[in-house]
Amino acid sequence: MGRPTGTRARWGRAAAVAVTVVCLAYAPIAMTGIWPYARPGAPALGEWLLGRSVSPEFVAEAVRDRMGPYGRSLVPLLAHSVLGGLLMLLGPVQLLAAVRRRVRLHRIAGTVFAVTVYASMAGAALYLVRTPPAEAFSGAAFWIVLATILAGTVGSVTFGVLAALRGLPDLHQRWMLLCYGFLMTAPLLRIEWGLLPSFYPGLGLADINRVAIMHLGALVSFGALLASRALDRRATVPGVTGTWCPPPVRIAAHLAGAAGLVWITAAFLDEGTAGRRLLLAYLVPYAVTYAVIAVRAARAGARGADWAREEWSLHLAALCLAPAFSAVTVPVLERTLGLDRLTALVAGVGIGCGMLAYAAVTVVSLRILYAREVLRRQKEFADLPTSPANAPAAVGTPAEGAGG
Repeated sequence: MGRPTGTRARWGRAAAVAVTVVCLAYAPIAMTGIWPYARPGAPALGEWLLGRSVSPEFVAEAVRDRMGPYGRSLVPLLAHSVLGGLLMLLGPVQLLAAVRRRVRLHRIAGTVFAVTVYASMAGAALYLVRTPPAEAFSGAAFWIVLATILAGTVGSVTFGVLAALRGLPDLHQRWMLLCYGFLMTAPLLRIEWGLLPSFYPGLGLADINRVAIMHLGALVSFGALLASRALDRRATVPGVTGTWCPPPVRIAAHLAGAAGLVWITAAFLDEGTAGRRLLLAYLVPYAVTYAVIAVRAARAGARGADWAREEWSLHLAALCLAPAFSAVTVPVLERTLGLDRLTALVAGVGIGCGMLAYAAVTVVSLRILYAREVLRRQKEFADLPTSPANAPAAVGTPAEGAGG
């Protein structure tokens, strides 16, 4: 995989610097976030900043609403938050080590990173298991989104580790970037806590969370895709021929996505002002993401970069299917968990883009593995002995006729 050059390289460096700054700034916030719930009055950098960027009342409401759910799982949450802060520090180390080709450092930091992910997510899992969805901070929809992010994070790091052990650096890279994308939902959510009240004055933190989860899954998975494509400069991949996303598949995905969007739009509009606010928070990032991926896929095809076009196209199809997935998920959540329509709608839409992005990375991985298997079989066939003794007899030979 080649290195990006020119304008793309500059944009890549700028993005890496921005992510690093966010991670370094968020690490102490994450590590001290649960302290006030364990010991009232303990310093918490995040609450201090939020109280000055929004209002003390906004913070007081958040603390009050979280006291009960957090109080039952303080030890797991302390482990989750402290280790989560450590992950924010390890992420840039991993990225820098990979870019600088520091193989030993990358492996050591990667091992620590993977172990820390499992330990941190174990703490989050204990909190979710101990907390009924309806009693969770910000309600059942937020609980469902958190559980989905947890599963996506653990699944991504697991596939990333397996890819590294099997010597598949391109797949390892994609899965680890997706894993870190899911982890980035934490600092991005805190940023939205500080910014969204300016657009929605008077809105409580629970409602701010509902607005944020409308698009966070799409944004972080989109960021992981951009990073993957920036690092993978191959025009073609050996063994990859044709496409797994031909025109009929693309058309079907767009039709299903359009139907899903129509259903989601109508469902949110039926919920009044709150529904319109949530719909806007979903549609605008979705449209931007769709436009960027569609343009990148078209440009890759125009310059003959078949592999780039294939990966962009697979992710575009997955993005199109996300609204259809959400539309199907909403009634399932209503019936299985007994949720009201708005809560099920928020949860179903909140997890749609993230889950389909995960599915897209899975399909891309299978595409690469299939290509490797094709090459392996071609090599085995080419290495077969071609002596007359091992050559297959021709159909209809005299010997065959005599035997008949």
